[in-house]
Amino acid sequence: MTESPEPKFRRRAEDRPDELLDAATTLFLEQGFAGTTVAQIAKRAGLSKGAMYLYFPSKQAVLKGLVARAIAPMSMQILADVTAHPGSVREVISHVLTMMASRLSDPMVMAVPKIVIREAVAAPDIARMYHDAVLAHAVPALTAFIQDGIDRGELRPVDPELTVRSVMGPILIHVFLAEIFAVQPAGGLGMARLVDNHLTILFDGLSIPKGAP
Repeated sequence: MTESPEPKFRRRAEDRPDELLDAATTLFLEQGFAGTTVAQIAKRAGLSKGAMYLYFPSKQAVLKGLVARAIAPMSMQILADVTAHPGSVREVISHVLTMMASRLSDPMVMAVPKIVIREAVAAPDIARMYHDAVLAHAVPALTAFIQDGIDRGELRPVDPELTVRSVMGPILIHVFLAEIFAVQPAGGLGMARLVDNHLTILFDGLSIPKGAP
């Protein structure tokens, strides 16, 4: 005999956290974090306010859930990539930035940094939470990776911490300009195009070499 499928209510219960996070994402983008209530999130997800508290004890916990679902895995992937670094510095950085562009091309993933950028200045707790969940892992790993490249003679003796900002900064500024100032390049946000352009400048320079045709 084949096993009977799980009861509908059990499958439904397992889906509820994602349904709540999806609802919260939409509302945070529409109304802002401060302007959204727990009751609104629950209603958008088709649940009672009390039922929502079974999964997320507060609105802040919902935001942590969004970061954990969308951004923290990307941070952990960066950590794994630069720790293993089987290729050259150029290959690893190209891989990391290409992976980020691919992940951030998913609207549900991109929504999280959008929300954090919009809300972090007015709500320091949000900035601190994002730092602890994402930046505290990725930035030291990237800094150590750059230092290793310097030690091996593959990179010039640059400041590794400032270099990490130079490597990652264009992606963050790209999102910042679009979300805060509504400044977008022709053709839309185009994360993949930005990364390709950034990698060219980063490794090959902006100036045309003397004597080049």
